[in-house]
Amino acid sequence: MKIAISIWEGKISPVFDTASRLLVLEIDGKKEVSRFETSFDEQALGRRCARIRILDIDVLICGAISRNFLDMLKNSGIRVIPWICGSAEQVLDAFAREPDSIYLDADFLMPGYSRESPCN
Repeated sequence: MKIAISIWEGKISPVFDTASRLLVLEIDGKKEVSRFETSFDEQALGRRCARIRILDIDVLICGAISRNFLDMLKNSGIRVIPWICGSAEQVLDAFAREPDSIYLDADFLMPGYSRESPCN
């Protein structure tokens, strides 16, 4: 599985629509196989979505995201976990331990976002 995280100074980038860097990891089970950072400077949302598809991303973890971009990614078959904040490494550790419970840890939710809010 390939996971992409929008990053800024070691943290989840606050707004995915304008993020400029992605951390891409490939994991097999719970073991990290590879990792690299890449620039993400396409401006148009369609081109940004195409870039994520080209990278063959299965799961995207990000901060705030526009509904249009979220729908575009979901329609491309990418699982999006939005409204996440904090240290990229801590979020990755939590996701590796339990991929479906990342929303249960309130420390990773952006301010103003609650567990009851629709995620995907």
